[in-house]
Amino acid sequence: MVARPRNWAGNIEFTARRLEEPDSLDRLREIVTGHDRVRVLGTGHSFNRIADTTGVLVSLRSLPRVADLDPARGTVRVDGGTRLDELCAFLRRHGLALPDLPSSPHFTVAGACATGTHGSAHATGTLASFVTSVELLTWDGSTVVLTHGDADFGGAVTSLGALGVVTALSLRPCSGFEVEQRVYEEVGWDVLTDRFTDVFTAAHAVSAFTDWSAPVRLWVKHRVGAPRDDLGWTGARAADAPRHPIAGMPAGNATEQLGTAGPWDERLPHFRAGSMPSAGAELQSEYFVPLAAAAPAVEALREAGAEISPMIQTAEIRVVAADDCWLSPSHGRDSVAFHFTWVPEPRAVASVIARVEEALAPFDPRPHWGKLSALPPEGLRASYEYWDDFRRLVDRLDPVGRFRNALIDHYFPAPSGPAR
Repeated sequence: MVARPRNWAGNIEFTARRLEEPDSLDRLREIVTGHDRVRVLGTGHSFNRIADTTGVLVSLRSLPRVADLDPARGTVRVDGGTRLDELCAFLRRHGLALPDLPSSPHFTVAGACATGTHGSAHATGTLASFVTSVELLTWDGSTVVLTHGDADFGGAVTSLGALGVVTALSLRPCSGFEVEQRVYEEVGWDVLTDRFTDVFTAAHAVSAFTDWSAPVRLWVKHRVGAPRDDLGWTGARAADAPRHPIAGMPAGNATEQLGTAGPWDERLPHFRAGSMPSAGAELQSEYFVPLAAAAPAVEALREAGAEISPMIQTAEIRVVAADDCWLSPSHGRDSVAFHFTWVPEPRAVASVIARVEEALAPFDPRPHWGKLSALPPEGLRASYEYWDDFRRLVDRLDPVGRFRNALIDHYFPAPSGPAR
């Protein structure tokens, strides 16, 4: 018996009948129109069943790579299987950059945008906020192009894979730049709660790492040429050697530190391209709350620290700017994102996730769509202004439910219920 494919972390065994890997758009179209259920599998870095299906999984990694600049529009167009590291290399060759990157460059661009993935630059939104157009292969094999300014564009980028197969998307890059990265250790919790905004606006991008029981470590990514804040006022000490985001792990997979300047794409992520991101054996959750609630939310998680810390490999705090993507976890509000890298023990982790969600409940938390959460759809519907608009968009672009799965049905039931 052939083993079923699993996600990157190994906690999900997909229920798909098989995995297809088309090498052309024509073959992709045949697969989509020839099966009742289809989902796209990117690099498998989701920790829930967002990519799962009872039908056919499709990988786009064998499609011809596309990377085209449009100088007139100031955009770059890439195919749906392009990984972030591939896009970064292309942009850097042309003197261009993305304003921010997530902790790892291993993800596909389309998958990162579809799930609300983001970086640690306080002035930028999720990766989806950089997108200017999306090209979708829909249920009947036709192509739909949604462009920024179109009425439905807000629902097309952070789409959870529910609208169709993203065959290409265009993004708006910026001019290339260099970054210096430093780590500061032994930051007191009073600094974080009393001067939260000062900490997270001290550089182009700032992340705070902790296990919610020990002092905080700050990863500070300073854009070369911008005003510098050395964070001496925090009382922290600069690390004297490279660090890994998970305390005690070898730092070889982490991007270069100690203030050595380098290209944006080799400093903004925490992990190097081509290396193991994070621990490997892990589970992940992440929640976004309004930035205005940062200090009380930190205090609430600190109170839960003794209960959740034993299950944590590391936890990260970042700031994400508001954007206008309908299902972006930071839609319409500047947000603080609380990320948790858990030990790979699903049953035990489920109980501490419940404790985290209890602690954050007063602050209207929204989950990262590709990570573990038990937040009910009723509460999320109340949190998202365009929740019902997105459900209607799903029904309109996929009237036969071809791209639905259990996760989509849980949050956005079809008009006649989950089964079609």
